[in-house]
Amino acid sequence: RSVWNTTNLINHNINIKESLVAELLDNGNFVLRYSNSKSFFLWESFDYPTDTLLPGMKLGWDCNKKLNKNLTSWKSLKDPSSGSYVFAIETWKVSHGLVLNEGQLQYRTDSTYSSFMNITETEEEVSHSLKNNTTNVSSISILQMTYIGSLRLMELVGEEMHIKFYYPNDFCDIYNVCGDNSYCNFNNKGRQNCLCIDGFQLGHDQYVSSLTKTKKRCVKKSYSSCQKKEFKKMKNMKLPDTQYTTVETKVGFEDCQKRCVMSCNCTAFANVDMGTRGLGCLIWT
Repeated sequence: RSVWNTTNLINHNINIKESLVAELLDNGNFVLRYSNSKSFFLWESFDYPTDTLLPGMKLGWDCNKKLNKNLTSWKSLKDPSSGSYVFAIETWKVSHGLVLNEGQLQYRTDSTYSSFMNITETEEEVSHSLKNNTTNVSSISILQMTYIGSLRLMELVGEEMHIKFYYPNDFCDIYNVCGDNSYCNFNNKGRQNCLCIDGFQLGHDQYVSSLTKTKKRCVKKSYSSCQKKEFKKMKNMKLPDTQYTTVETKVGFEDCQKRCVMSCNCTAFANVDMGTRGLGCLIWT
């Protein structure tokens, strides 16, 4: 019984008498192409990643091919069938990487992740790919979604493997571990706990999370008028979800703050390094 063939891949607008060639490229991409075409691929393995991202591969949404490319973990160390962990790319501005377990969001990447990934956000694609941060021509970087649910960046130098990045690192990396209007804090003894943001306090309301079970919610101490706004600067923070934000890529920090002050519905703003001299304004309403 035939389970796969090249017939459906043939573009009938092209002379079908041309021979088809299957080729393994030097970068690890296995492609199917016509014999007289080196750049046009009828099919390529880089469009269907498994658990590992190689240099030259992209994760995320490809509008032209209508593909959403994710990493899926192995089921176990010795079983390469699909496991329960998936590393996916959110398509909002500014996009991040998401680690899901059986469809439930567990972790969301931070600023360290963007230091070794190229992030492209256009109408044609929202994609993440590995940067070439090494000057050693004999080394290669790979990103892997492991079967235990961790995301790790490895550098292979000859037969030696070095782990450059490992995620999650700690309790504070768990998605929404502290709930609304609060943050995860490290104290001097290395302990991690949840604190309400200044201006908020623990209320009587409860919320239920699949990760945190039942916790008290941080609520506003008082409601200030629209005319008088006070901002609390939060350092070393992951950006909140950007699904419900206004994004201006060419607006600097001072103008971003002015826009938030002028809008009565604005609750917070953030400066994002978009690779353009620190420009980038996110406004939450």
